[in-house]
Amino acid sequence: MLNGMASGAKEDDGETGGAEAGPGRGTGAGGAGGPGGAGGPGGAAASPGKARRAPAGAAVLREDVTEAIRAAVFAELAAVGYGRMSIEGVARRAGVGKTAVYRRWRSKLHLVLDLVSAIALQGLPAPDTGSLETDLHLLYEVASRALRHPAASQIVPDLFAEAARNPDLQEALEKALREAQRSVAQGVLDAAAARGEVRAALDRDLALDLITGPLYWRVLVVRTKTHRGYPAALAKTVAAGLRGA
Repeated sequence: MLNGMASGAKEDDGETGGAEAGPGRGTGAGGAGGPGGAGGPGGAAASPGKARRAPAGAAVLREDVTEAIRAAVFAELAAVGYGRMSIEGVARRAGVGKTAVYRRWRSKLHLVLDLVSAIALQGLPAPDTGSLETDLHLLYEVASRALRHPAASQIVPDLFAEAARNPDLQEALEKALREAQRSVAQGVLDAAAARGEVRAALDRDLALDLITGPLYWRVLVVRTKTHRGYPAALAKTVAAGLRGA
């Protein structure tokens, strides 16, 4: 995601066609090539054997510019936080004009949420080791490394603090982060129930809170460092609690 750094983009991004987009007029997360767009999932299918051609007058979005903007968002969030972040600042850091940003996202909120959603959905495994404890151990190892990343450790707490004052951000963050990661935990529980390690009638909401809550509390809320054996110890404790529930 961060491969297209700002140095690779120019103020004139070379995207041609289409009227200049502004706030409220952009294409939304991902632009014309994003989810649901002309080139993304849910978009119109191209005829077999024929090259897909952009509609007349539509802007052709360069992927290197998109990646430069995403990298700039990371840097801006880490430097000034969500509250002070601006489209102007992101565009300046990415080395593009504001129009290039608005072609892809309608607002600062949509830009940040697209990025958070992408982070939440990538990198988390769907463990299937044959054991509840080892499934949890694998999940915690990957999640703890991701949460310790400098970008995540700075950006995620700031976004949650801002969400307390911004209902739209709160709702979207819950969907992007909580639901995406709880879906992985749900798979762990389903597999454990199928193996007979936990009761089929187990309170799933409570169990999911138990699986996902402790690591986030330690790393993002009280911001306590985790020692090397913490993921294994947490997995053992949580698995024991779930088996006995």
